[in-house]
Amino acid sequence: MIIIDSLQWLCSNQLIKVYGYIIMPNHIHLLWNQLRMNGKEFPKNSFEKFTAKSMIRHMQLDKPMDVRNYKVSASDRRYNIWQRDPLAVKIFSREMAIQKLQYIHNNPLQVHWALSDSPETYRFSSAGFYATGIDEFNILTHYMDFF
Repeated sequence: MIIIDSLQWLCSNQLIKVYGYIIMPNHIHLLWNQLRMNGKEFPKNSFEKFTAKSMIRHMQLDKPMDVRNYKVSASDRRYNIWQRDPLAVKIFSREMAIQKLQYIHNNPLQVHWALSDSPETYRFSSAGFYATGIDEFNILTHYMDFF
């Protein structure tokens, strides 16, 4: 829910538009558009900073031993939650957007995850929105509104 909370804040402040997402146990995929800066920060940086600090706080309270897995020896941080320089792919067409959405929506069905029987029933995904039109977390914009 930390990730959802951050996306909701960024959307409500018109800093981003989210066209698709999947939140998996150890990674996420986002199909989004960063609309404008959040002060001096890109929305991506605001997202990473807020979610990382929130996750560390949560672990310190609920699972203090887990925090050690994220400890780093860096001059600018004590912990690192997010992968440095994550893969970012520019979407050039509606067809490419559909291809990426299909890929991310099928993530929970992979044998090694087996988190859901269908993309639409996995709660932390935009697949249900595209199947039913219902956006439980109020963060989505249909990809056809952009591509």
